Amino acid sequence: MPRSGWPLLAAAVLLLALWPASAPAQTSSFEGIVTGEDGKPLEGALILIERTDIKGKYQVKTKRKGDYFHAGLPLGQYKISVVIDGKVVDFADKVRTKFGESEKINFNLAENKARQVAANAGVQLTPDQARQMTPEQRRQIEESTKKRQEQLSKNKELNESFAAGREALQATQPNPQLLAQMTPEQRKQWEEERPKHFQNAIASFNKGSEMDPKQHVIWANLAEAHSGLSQTRALNEQQAILTKSLEYYLKALELKPDESSYHNNYGLALARLGKYPEAQAELSKAAEIDAPNAGRYFFNLGAILVNTGKNDEAYEAFKKAIAADANYAEAHYQVGLYLLSKAQVSAEGKITPAPGTAEAFQKYLELKPDGPLAESARGSLQAITGSVQTEFSTKPGKKTKK
Repeated sequence: MPRSGWPLLAAAVLLLALWPASAPAQTSSFEGIVTGEDGKPLEGALILIERTDIKGKYQVKTKRKGDYFHAGLPLGQYKISVVIDGKVVDFADKVRTKFGESEKINFNLAENKARQVAANAGVQLTPDQARQMTPEQRRQIEESTKKRQEQLSKNKELNESFAAGREALQATQPNPQLLAQMTPEQRKQWEEERPKHFQNAIASFNKGSEMDPKQHVIWANLAEAHSGLSQTRALNEQQAILTKSLEYYLKALELKPDESSYHNNYGLALARLGKYPEAQAELSKAAEIDAPNAGRYFFNLGAILVNTGKNDEAYEAFKKAIAADANYAEAHYQVGLYLLSKAQVSAEGKITPAPGTAEAFQKYLELKPDGPLAESARGSLQAITGSVQTEFSTKPGKKTKK
């Protein structure tokens, strides 16, 4: 059996590791608990749910235990507000719903009030207190108050700068459903505006890094923005921008060395520059730190190894992904693809697949019968077995026919 199928899918594999497949239109939900300023569950508060990426408004009231739940919401970005006597007393903004999960947003009005008081805090002296204090004591309090106000102002500016950077980054990656609904002209305009959004994000994060260089999350987002910007540039310009991205990932890791996502993203950026051994080390480190998600990191490692032509090492990485997550469908497919390349073909044209080949493809189809690689998996099974299983069990003793 020829081995040409493996390398032809190399670029697609890495792309699969970076971008999840879009799902058909689905609904989601919000739920949570509202606690009043007295520390008790707040009943009857209006929860206003406003969609911000597309116009939409929904509402629900809290129940006796302060809990609320609203289902049937389209996937998108929302602002959730607590409204009492017609006044918004707390809110959560830029909350994006997730497919298959109910997003939990709790509100504690006592904590929110305490935060507001702290933000507006300042030493205020009564006339009697002022008369009883020495000039030195009054000077010390005035200086302390001024420093506190300056710090609060700085924190506010820092938060605003970071929020502006995140908003610009989010504009570069719209909801896949919205992207699919765009006309060719709208899609072209969005593509033309993407570099500007990346540049705006970089400007905001740079401003934040100057105000507080000890914030690892700012450096990580600055690295992400440079990595994204590089993909909008010509090949001869990408290396310089990616090198800046690596520099900022290292700054983030210096401040937060145990953050698995930083190691993962740093590793992927290294791979784009052809630094594969360093990339492998970073992705392995991510899997070590974040064991529950090790499957994803090992899959990314396998994708990198495929692109470097190290198929045997990639096979071992995909097996590690399956060992960490037995339901990682794409890893099963890649194992099947590798084993298919090891099939023996007799002089009569009879194919003898390597042990485990059919099982790997069948497992992928069992997990994702309608997945993006399903047709390829079926074709491979047809070639080596002459038949394809079309029923898959989702519960013991039951079968679901595709």
